[in-house]
Amino acid sequence: MSADAPASPGADVIEVNLTNFQRDVIDASHTLPVLVDFWAPWCQPCRALTPRLEALAADYAGRVRLAKINSDDNPELARRFGVRGIPNVKAFVGGVVVDEFTGVLPDRELHAFMDALLPSPALSAFEAAQGALARGDSTAALGLFQGALAIDPGFEPAVLGRVEALIALGRLDEAQAMLDALPYEQEDRARIGTLYARIAIARRQPSGDDTDYVGRIARNPGDLAARLALASALAADERWEKAMEQALEVVSRDRGFEDDAGRRFLLDLFAALGSEHALVRHYRRELATVLNR
Repeated sequence: MSADAPASPGADVIEVNLTNFQRDVIDASHTLPVLVDFWAPWCQPCRALTPRLEALAADYAGRVRLAKINSDDNPELARRFGVRGIPNVKAFVGGVVVDEFTGVLPDRELHAFMDALLPSPALSAFEAAQGALARGDSTAALGLFQGALAIDPGFEPAVLGRVEALIALGRLDEAQAMLDALPYEQEDRARIGTLYARIAIARRQPSGDDTDYVGRIARNPGDLAARLALASALAADERWEKAMEQALEVVSRDRGFEDDAGRRFLLDLFAALGSEHALVRHYRRELATVLNR
């Protein structure tokens, strides 16, 4: 097959040049991972690596594509993607390079490189769990997340989803223990921080029978304990703005109340929503104004 001919749907190994790069690498990588092997005829390590990549592509049978680029014949592509030594293999997913290596890897590392690009076999169970969680069926979600982890114990989204289900069920100690046991190298550090913040917020939920916080505040606007309890209850219902209003009022009235509890609660709310959330940006400014006046 010539480099200019369209790749057939089942083609696991294709020749690519500047003419068909967009179609057969960038566009194709939105459907399946595409490994781009930059090589040259004079390169002895390339001669050792390329046949092994071709065999791997055949082993993975339609789940990945191998695109071979002669870097001597396609210097513009080599320059565009910063190829400084060959063999250089770049993995494209969703139109961008997500991983790469230079040189010849042992077979075990080649397989690990390939496996990291593929969707987890637990993906369908995970998606079902996410759907149950979105419907508010946290018990079903927990079971489905556990099923996904039985298929792929290292699937990080399912690990974090299980933590989220445990939080929703009020099983905070179990959720905290799961987060504490995660290695630092986990990819989604931002979501891990969010889950820690949600646990902290959930632990603040008030107990006792006196839950008429609005009435207490109406009778005594300086009842800061009632304001904090109301903020916690509002956060539990994900009424984030109202919760932030109450916590900010506590800071405004008494910065030192319960060891700066109002500000600390606001920081937990900020972490739970993420720094890019519009409410977080707004109330960070409001908090700064209160603290600096």
